[in-house]
Amino acid sequence: MKLSLFSDDYFMKEALKEAQKAFDAGEVPVGAIIVCNNSIIARAHNLSERLTDATAHAEMQAFTAAADYLGAKFLDECTLYVTVEPCVMCAGAAYWTRIKKIVYGARDEKKGYSNISEKILHPKTEVVSGVLENECSALMTDFFQKKR
Repeated sequence: MKLSLFSDDYFMKEALKEAQKAFDAGEVPVGAIIVCNNSIIARAHNLSERLTDATAHAEMQAFTAAADYLGAKFLDECTLYVTVEPCVMCAGAAYWTRIKKIVYGARDEKKGYSNISEKILHPKTEVVSGVLENECSALMTDFFQKKR
């Protein structure tokens, strides 16, 4: 059995750093990292405003960066850490990457994939939710309060 040197909390804090970058840039503050063999191979945050691209979500950016890093389209030995539950688009993309595990912080009551169906994800993908949920939720709440 391989022991992990880092915890889900550790990696979620790294994803929160990415979410803070999005917040500071006026983007919806979602951050994502992808970990393979206990190493961060991709870091990303929402870029929809900057790129004027509705699909430039943190997860999508992270999937592309990780695939490029590995030189492979499948991420079946990787874990995605994301501060907010993926939307249907990102969950669908996760399916196609065959990501091994998704760890997210805050649930997205309005746009999260689980509102539609848990079956959007690949059947072998493990999901862990609620990691640093309060910190992840607080960043989103702060962002939208400042927008109003």
